[in-house]
Amino acid sequence: MGDEYVDGKCKIMSACSSAKLFLFMVPLLVVSGFVFVNIGPKNPISFLTSLSTNQISPPLPSYPSLPPAAPSPSPPTSSLSTKAESIQGNYNRTIQLNPINIASTSSNVSSTASLKLMKERVISNLKKIEFELQKARVAIKAASINDPLDDPDYVPLGPMYWNAKAFHRSYLEMEKQFKIFVYKEGEPPLFHDGPCKSIYSMEGNFIYEMETDTRFRTNNPEKAHAFYLPLSVVKMVRYVYERDSHDFSPIRKTVRDYIDLVGQNSIRALCNANTSERFKPRKDVSIPEINLLTGSLKGLVGGPSPSSRPILAFFAGGVHGPVRPVLLQHWENKDSDIRVHKYLPKGTSYSDTMRNSKFCICPSGYEVASPRIVEALYSGCVPVLINSGYVPPFSDVLNWPSFSVIVSVEDIPNLKTILTSISPRQYLRMYRRVLKVRRHFEVNSPAKRFDVFHMILHSIWVRRLNVRIREV
Repeated sequence: MGDEYVDGKCKIMSACSSAKLFLFMVPLLVVSGFVFVNIGPKNPISFLTSLSTNQISPPLPSYPSLPPAAPSPSPPTSSLSTKAESIQGNYNRTIQLNPINIASTSSNVSSTASLKLMKERVISNLKKIEFELQKARVAIKAASINDPLDDPDYVPLGPMYWNAKAFHRSYLEMEKQFKIFVYKEGEPPLFHDGPCKSIYSMEGNFIYEMETDTRFRTNNPEKAHAFYLPLSVVKMVRYVYERDSHDFSPIRKTVRDYIDLVGQNSIRALCNANTSERFKPRKDVSIPEINLLTGSLKGLVGGPSPSSRPILAFFAGGVHGPVRPVLLQHWENKDSDIRVHKYLPKGTSYSDTMRNSKFCICPSGYEVASPRIVEALYSGCVPVLINSGYVPPFSDVLNWPSFSVIVSVEDIPNLKTILTSISPRQYLRMYRRVLKVRRHFEVNSPAKRFDVFHMILHSIWVRRLNVRIREV
């Protein structure tokens, strides 16, 4: 029995996974400065094993006027390709629009006419979409030199943001026009479903919001900027993967079959944002790993003031992956200021110890991501990130070094020296910034402006725009 939506909310059953993954379809064609769907033959893609293909062509959209010989799903569009780095800033490239192969019939003339009309319709719609996106790009770039816009809810300010004005204008433009088409294919529990009360709750919560949100969702594929594939890796691990087999081919086949059904090119949005595992920051989206055991934030957000936090740094957790053994080797039960434990002493509360700590150590385990990062932010504890190749969530907007400490694995022996070198004044600044940015990591039902759901959407939005907030 899987997770179910009951009374508009996820009802939890047990689930386990090593990854969370959202997929957004984003094929690309640039013609005379505009972004279009590349109408061409389908190319096979080996998903999860070969995500970076050089040539990916999406299928044609389905239209009533299209001949029966060429059925296919709706048209994804984007200003990103799987080789996003190679097209950054290159809007003058021209790629030929290839006609789709249609079986020869006695009605070739009428089929050719229908195809021409359909292509003209697609190009016309996409030109309208791209025109509005280009206006958004101009507005975002101009925001850096203009006065901040009035916003009754929130106006991002401060060094926690790389460019607060550009981010705010980009967020407002997203609210104004970003539309996502959610594919209806697939059945629960593998699709349109996910856990909402576990360490992988972000997957289920995001799927739920995408299924129910009407502001960003469109049922008209011609108006969509992105196309969402509502699959659950957590459920695939539970129902498709054979436990302890180490054989992930059934999951790959399930995902590949679904992509073959609805399209091919994609932006990946995942927790394990590891550049050594083909995560590409300019194309893919890093999402936070959030552990909601109860399904809500009740009792998770908040903590004492800095003066009431007697512990310098804290970590407790299992020993797995390459980083944690090094951390425990140097610091486990060896310093009263750096409290590192494999197992918490009897009667000690994990959450209370975190709230009583100035810094919370967040080493990577089997994966580079850790729910401790968000737990630290919720608790008002400055996170200490120890990993290699990790891209923190919303890094294109948030200036992580301004409210966290980033330590290399090689510097673990110097951890206390690094933390004590941070002056009380600088620590206080970082603490206050943590309190300001944690709103971007909060899970709300229904979702609220600038919360984690909307920040994930914004990360996809700026990739669709092909705009880098840090460089505006």
